[in-house]
Formats: sequence, C-alpha cells, structure tokens
Amino acid sequence: MLSAYETMTTTQKNQFKDTANKLLATTFLCRDKKDNKENYYFLMSFKDLFDEFFEIMGYTIKLDTASGSIMLEGASASNTLKLKRDESIILLILRLLYHEKAKDTSLNDNIVCSVADIHTKYDYLQIKRKLNKTDLVSSVRLLRRYNLIEVTGDVTSSACRIVILPTILMAIQTEDVSEVYQAISRIVQEDGDKE
Repeated sequence: MLSAYETMTTTQKNQFKDTANKLLATTFLCRDKKDNKENYYFLMSFKDLFDEFFEIMGYTIKLDTASGSIMLEGASASNTLKLKRDESIILLILRLLYHEKAKDTSLNDNIVCSVADIHTKYDYLQIKRKLNKTDLVSSVRLLRRYNLIEVTGDVTSSACRIVILPTILMAIQTEDVSEVYQAISRIVQEDGDKE
C-alpha cells in the first residue's frame, strides 16, 4: 500500500487524503452530487489503495456503480450513528418516497420530493405524535450531511424541494418496501410503549 501511495503525485496524495476524510465524515459518496463527483471518481481510480487503507481500520468500501453510490461500512458498532425516533422515521419515509417516485422517473433523472410529501406520508402512516418543524429541519440537515439528500430552498417551507440521492438505497438495504413499513411500525410501537 505504501509503495503505491508513494508513486502518487502531491496533488493525488492530497486528493487521497481529502477523499478518505470525506468518506469517514459522511459514510456515503454520490457520483451525481456536485461536491462528491471528484471524490467519487478519484476513489474509483484508486479503489485497491482505498480498500487496503480502510481495511486496516476495519472498514469495507461498498460500491453500487449502477447508481453511482459508495458506502463505507464499519465492522464496529461503536462507529454506528444512532438516530433519534423522528430521524429514523424521516429516513424511512424518504426511502419509501424514493421507491414510489423511482417508478415514474427515468434512470437519468433525480428523485425529487417536497417537504409537503414528507408530511403527507407521515400523516398517511397515522403516527400519533405530529412531526414538528424543529425535528424535521434537524433531521433534514443530518441526512444532507451524510449525502443521502440534497435540499433546494427553505426546509421550513412545504414547497421546499428535496433530491433523494441513490445512496439511500445503501443506507436502507431492502428489496421489499413492506419491510420499511414494518420498521416504521416497530419504531412507532416502541415509542408508544415508552409513553
């Protein structure tokens, strides 16, 4: 690994450092996201070197070249992000919306929803506790930081557009959407038991 790294130019070494740090910070890279594109293609060019580098720390790089998604998967549970109730529900709702809207979208188009779509799906699921603006804004910021979505506009507006990135398919890996509905039901039921 070190010999391959030493053959890189200074610019490539800096790009390697930037890409590794970005992947550690965000877990996901999306080819179609403007600020990820360069990192995505650089990692693909030096995939073997990144594999060796992350293997030392106990990570594995997962690729979905069809969707242009990369995920850094860790073996240790200590590196797992624990989501709050509403963050989990919003992530699962976005996964449902991705599935629904992908049917009506061509492969080259982005999957776009609005904040109103999230509220509509939340209401459809008949979750007793209402989704407040603060929790929604906080959840959207978190998911954006992890390269699962992009936001256009003010999140507090129901017309705000959210691009659901294909990395969401790696974050919630299921072929059966009914599993997503079951996960939401479990979260809501556990929450109800606590109350």
